[in-house]
Amino acid sequence: MTKQAVIIGAGPAGLTAAYELLRTTSIHPLLLEADTQVGGLSRTVNFSGNRMDIGGHRFFTKNTRVQALWDQLMPHASAPALDDRLLHRSCTLVPQGADPEQADRVFLDRQRVSRILYRHRFFDYPVSLNRTTIRNLGLGTMAEIGCSYLASCLHKRPEHTLEDFMVNRFGEKLYQTFFAGYTEKVWGRSPKNLSADWGSQRIKGISIGAVLKDLFQRTFHIQPKSVQTSLIERFAYPKLGPGQFYETLRDEVIRLGGEIRMGATVTGFTSGPGKTLSAVQYRDQQGNLHQVPGDIVLSTMPVKDLAAGLPQDWLSPKARETAATLPYRDFMTAGLLVDRLELKNETDHPTLNHIVPDCWIYVQEPEVKLGRLQIFNNWSPYLVRDPLHTLWIGLEYFCQEGDALWSMTDEDFLAFAAKELETIQVIRPGAVQEGHVVRMKKAYPAYYGSYRDFPRLRQELDTIPNLYCMGRNGQHRYNNMDHSMLSALTAVDLIRQGETNKTALWQVNTEQEYQETETQGGQNHEK
Repeated sequence: MTKQAVIIGAGPAGLTAAYELLRTTSIHPLLLEADTQVGGLSRTVNFSGNRMDIGGHRFFTKNTRVQALWDQLMPHASAPALDDRLLHRSCTLVPQGADPEQADRVFLDRQRVSRILYRHRFFDYPVSLNRTTIRNLGLGTMAEIGCSYLASCLHKRPEHTLEDFMVNRFGEKLYQTFFAGYTEKVWGRSPKNLSADWGSQRIKGISIGAVLKDLFQRTFHIQPKSVQTSLIERFAYPKLGPGQFYETLRDEVIRLGGEIRMGATVTGFTSGPGKTLSAVQYRDQQGNLHQVPGDIVLSTMPVKDLAAGLPQDWLSPKARETAATLPYRDFMTAGLLVDRLELKNETDHPTLNHIVPDCWIYVQEPEVKLGRLQIFNNWSPYLVRDPLHTLWIGLEYFCQEGDALWSMTDEDFLAFAAKELETIQVIRPGAVQEGHVVRMKKAYPAYYGSYRDFPRLRQELDTIPNLYCMGRNGQHRYNNMDHSMLSALTAVDLIRQGETNKTALWQVNTEQEYQETETQGGQNHEK
């Protein structure tokens, strides 16, 4: 009989695992997705014809397997992404000979522009050593930054905290200027109270030294052997947002014989012989309980919820306590449709309607809670219902479920977000035409509190031979899309080999060379 793999979650990792199982094994994948839309954090939300990318997801990777998967499923457009012709449906976007019905399902070639808004002025991100930075900060501050960096080179701190990690790479002055406050916005606590592991996951390879090296190579036109992800200049992006890729992947999974059940919230598991999982229990949207058999379980659900659903005696009391108290950071986006921004394009980057060219702007202004601003017109003009006359922007906030921000009504939150943009002079009063709110629970696995005991919990989870944890929440690791997908490919490799040692699975995204796509967003942050 054909074996069945129950896959929990239809995000990047879950869909990739299903596709790879169908492509390389005879195992039948059954996906259980709690939401009504695939893609997880990489979904695209459609509000009245304006599409929201929840965090900003660049399709860029140095992993050849992930790149090959992207290329298999979605061709690259043959026209420049910001060409005015893209706004006309008659434009040929697909390569010659391709199916014209697939014209919408293409990758656009995008230019990466992201900057920091601080003191009501723009700074490059990552911070660059250029005339703009010197002019905005002043020679005195630049001298302090240089001396501080030299001091950090001579006297390295033991890296116990995220503050240690950042000071070692940027110096105390630059850290205090650009990193400390923003990081506290994201995590709700000082970098002094965050593990250095977060830095090793998200900003490894980026430092003042890397910025200076990049500046030297650009100045003398030297082609680098490799490019740090936060320094890339171009990336691929689906015409209708990242969710379009995962909808394409979903359709391929179904075409190959896989099954996806939406609105299916996993509540527990049934044990089999030898401490194996034999079935997965879930509740549908009507509240009815179901149970599906599984020879293998691949989980992308939060480790906190996974542990709570396992048989009581399978984890030690300490491991259960660690899982129950694992920290997360939640996320809210306010999508606002406005007639214009008050920000002027003073760059050399061409844009439609002469708007600022940024895909996203890091908001370092201390007087607002806003963390990052997306300009969806610049990700793809097709995300916007009327890109010639309106701007569709996303305001990103980091919060905790149940706190003051999270508990606001949608109407109050949209008004609050608009007021913050007015405060920092991004829009004028009355600029907002309509808006939409998206709340994402457990968007960011956090690296503090009981996370310090996570290795022991991981070891105990690995004693369940037919359980494979993958993806961002499945591994409680701040992965981006490509690493989440790579974790799924690795899990299928192990299953195909009959391997129950999960070491290789947990080694994804632990290498020193940074090879992930910047998503935040996404929500991937470059910081």
